Amino acid sequence: MVEGKINKIHGWAAMKPGIKVEPWSYTPRPIGENDVEIKIKYSGICGSDLHTIKQEWSGTTYPAIVGHEIIGKILTKGAKVTEFNEGDLVGVGAQVFACHRSDCKPCNNNLDPHCPRGVFTYNSKYPDGEQAQGGYAEAVRVDSKYAFHIPSSIDPLYAAPLMCAGTTVFAPMLRKGVKKGDRVGIVGIGGLGHLAIQYAHALGAEVVAFSHSPNKRQECLDLGASKFVLTSDKKDVDAHRHTLDFLFITSNSNSNQYNEFISWMDFEGIVVLLALPEGHMTFSPFEFVLNEVGITGSLIGGVNIIKKALEFASKHNIRPIIEKYPIDDVNNALQHMDDGKARYRIVLTH
Repeated sequence: MVEGKINKIHGWAAMKPGIKVEPWSYTPRPIGENDVEIKIKYSGICGSDLHTIKQEWSGTTYPAIVGHEIIGKILTKGAKVTEFNEGDLVGVGAQVFACHRSDCKPCNNNLDPHCPRGVFTYNSKYPDGEQAQGGYAEAVRVDSKYAFHIPSSIDPLYAAPLMCAGTTVFAPMLRKGVKKGDRVGIVGIGGLGHLAIQYAHALGAEVVAFSHSPNKRQECLDLGASKFVLTSDKKDVDAHRHTLDFLFITSNSNSNQYNEFISWMDFEGIVVLLALPEGHMTFSPFEFVLNEVGITGSLIGGVNIIKKALEFASKHNIRPIIEKYPIDDVNNALQHMDDGKARYRIVLTH
């Protein structure tokens, strides 16, 4: 067995529900023959991090080191790892293991995030019962399939949010077949939405950005939107009813807004949920039946989709808009994010 270089990992963990994280150390799992040990340089803050440490999604196990937008360099690799060398720059997203067995239906359909043996980057347990810990730390150990080469054209600082946010918005666009000429709406111009505009535009779609913030109009157009719709302007909204082929919901919209969203769709249009608001959605079945609209959700991207998301971002110059905080100032960064003030992703520097 290969010996790791960092055998006590120091990080910032949530010890109980709330915004605060504090210094905490843990002994990592031994490095397996297919694993890599990564010295972390950057880690992005994702909305999932906040939901987890605040226990807004049930089931958080404390202490919990969150963070699943990780960029760093390989320190150590297992005996069977051939794709990486020590010193390689890599990224890690929201998953660190899946079985990839020949009899696993999700893994064999590019849906490895749904692998029944899969392990997410944090607040998730390995088959041996060990809890995975995330990127607000000096290092992390993961299965090498879930470490990804970062294209040389992408500044590592800007690569971090692509590992989760970028992949999350690109994955359903690939799966649903968004193509040139499609009319694509984006609801919520924030951490996910500003990347969704760029990916959809690069795919050749006509992108319509929907926002309640009039001050985001020019920014949306600069990012690649063909049109901007102010959702408080009834005349503007009415002009875009029954016009979309796809609508990607990236914000925690109110439960009673979905009938409105459905009314924006053309026949056989698809509404895709990327956010996870609390509570239940409320809508009339008549809207679905009369308009022949479908609604679906999308989790994260698996191995193949993450690779494509990075390659596509490199080719089309897709980059997040970020704010930087040093890791020692992580609590202020989390508060800034929770207050809804981040524009649009926060990256912690280690």
